[in-house]
Amino acid sequence: MRIIDVREITQPIASPIRNAYIDFSKMTTSLVAVVTDVVRDGRRVVGYGFNSNGRYGQGGLIHERFRDRILEAPPESLLDENADNLDPHKIWAAMMTNEKPGGHGERSVAVGTLDMAVWDAVAKIAGKPLFRLLAERKGREANPKVFVYAAGGYYYPGKDDAALRAEMRGYLDRGYTVVKMKIGGAPIAEDRRRIEAVLAEIGSDAQLAVDANGRFDLETGIAYAKMLRDYPLFWYEEAGDPLDHALQAALSEFYPGPMATGENLFSHQDARNLLRYGGMRPDRDWLQFDCALSYGLVEYLRTLDVLAQFGWSPSRCIPHGGHQMSLNIAAGLGLGGNESYPDLFQPYGGFPDSVRVEGGHIVMPDLPGIGFEGKSDLIKVMRQLAE
Repeated sequence: MRIIDVREITQPIASPIRNAYIDFSKMTTSLVAVVTDVVRDGRRVVGYGFNSNGRYGQGGLIHERFRDRILEAPPESLLDENADNLDPHKIWAAMMTNEKPGGHGERSVAVGTLDMAVWDAVAKIAGKPLFRLLAERKGREANPKVFVYAAGGYYYPGKDDAALRAEMRGYLDRGYTVVKMKIGGAPIAEDRRRIEAVLAEIGSDAQLAVDANGRFDLETGIAYAKMLRDYPLFWYEEAGDPLDHALQAALSEFYPGPMATGENLFSHQDARNLLRYGGMRPDRDWLQFDCALSYGLVEYLRTLDVLAQFGWSPSRCIPHGGHQMSLNIAAGLGLGGNESYPDLFQPYGGFPDSVRVEGGHIVMPDLPGIGFEGKSDLIKVMRQLAE
């Protein structure tokens, strides 16, 4: 049993949308394939992965460093103790050979992208959905029912309040009970008007979360906190720079409602510092670490261990990214749910074709691996890379 190839292609996921910090007009993603010599049901086992939106494709790092470290490692050194499957932890260690600690920047995205493909291959070799494999390894019961929310509400050329309201109504019509919109890319008075327009549209049928994408300084973050506390929001997300823990901690004095952050923290060490210094409250706040951006599931397991040390439940985690990898982690390890992009970043976002949102939840299908084969537009692109 061995990995015989690792392939990558950088592809566009461009869109005219923008948030408070960036636009997506030139956004890309890396699609990777980990090709094994294992055959299941007459087909070679190939694990697939890709990086989450908001960070660009990682082809340079993958081809310059991480791909060769996997392929040059002795094949037996990458197997589990029974030698009947790949070991993601050993493969992760091979990828990180000769890497200094710290500097959790773009390399964490490259490793996380490859790690996703490794876990997809491991679950396929085992003949199980990844979420069930994860639950078994943790000695817990898998729950295939996962809470999901609809992320949207971006700034868009010519998009008025009527279009914003129609977008949010569309999410409710598809079964979502929590929707999210962007703030911070317009003056505060305009954002207040946009928020009130959405709240008038969704009424008591759903809750609204807002996301500033790290745009605010302390003064602006507090001004928004004072404005936002007038409304019954699901959360106030990423007000300031991801590493400005003092700003995050200060906001809790002005905003009693739930806050969310963490999508731009890329290691268990960064997660630990957020919990030490960021003033996050385990009874109401949410953590959004995204395994596809932060060295993968191998590192995410370490992050969950850090959370436990600080008294946080995995159920307070709702990862960023809207991809099926985090859906499997949520179902297998008991997270609080997952982000979803019903209309954006396709074909990478969304769910397998048979999955529907009902009452704000989806039910995971019993597909081997991560479940990419159940999404027809996505698996078509994936197989063009490696099959």
